[in-house]
Amino acid sequence: MTIRVLIADDQVMIRDGLAALLSSDPGIEVVGQAGNGREAVEMARALDPDVIVMDIRMPEMDGLAATAELVGEPAAEADPAVARPKVLVLTTFDLDEYVYEALGAGASGFLLKDASAADLVSGVRIVAAGDALLAPSITRRLIGDFARRRRHQRPSPQATAGLTPRELDVLRLIARGLSNAEIAAELVLAEQTVKTHVGHVLTKLTLRDRTQAVVYAYENGLVG
Repeated sequence: MTIRVLIADDQVMIRDGLAALLSSDPGIEVVGQAGNGREAVEMARALDPDVIVMDIRMPEMDGLAATAELVGEPAAEADPAVARPKVLVLTTFDLDEYVYEALGAGASGFLLKDASAADLVSGVRIVAAGDALLAPSITRRLIGDFARRRRHQRPSPQATAGLTPRELDVLRLIARGLSNAEIAAELVLAEQTVKTHVGHVLTKLTLRDRTQAVVYAYENGLVG
């Protein structure tokens, strides 16, 4: 399946460069380019991309506000008939307050602007598949620190309500950054079974994706 991508950046040369890199992959189609956050929101609604590669600092509306407007709505309140794009944030900063805000706004992944072309293409594919992505230099430390700012010291009964013991195990391993294959090996399960458990976790907790699952686990003291 072709992944439809919208690029949002206020610098034309960067937009063109990203478009050229992504278009070189036969499985990716760049459907549009936006020069600010407001354009990104309008074009996303008109073009229905799978992934938005979003810059943070842009005029009129920045990438944080655009992300919040497009995907920040809680899953429980969202219209299930309307597909929401995944947002891959590009930033020039490593541990920057903007990145924390992007997590809260609903971004699914982060890459630094000095990432390689291969990392960019891989990042788009990972985010499109619903997996969490963090730049190697950012790592899970960023999510952990973000969530610890707001975490509850002890898991509340509501935090794990409805989850089976196995689903809780899977959630904790997601929060440790393990892939489905790694979780399957850790729990001695088939990878397809792990995918099913992950889907149940996201649905029961009304979470958008694995990134939100990691934040949830840290916030509720399910992992240290």
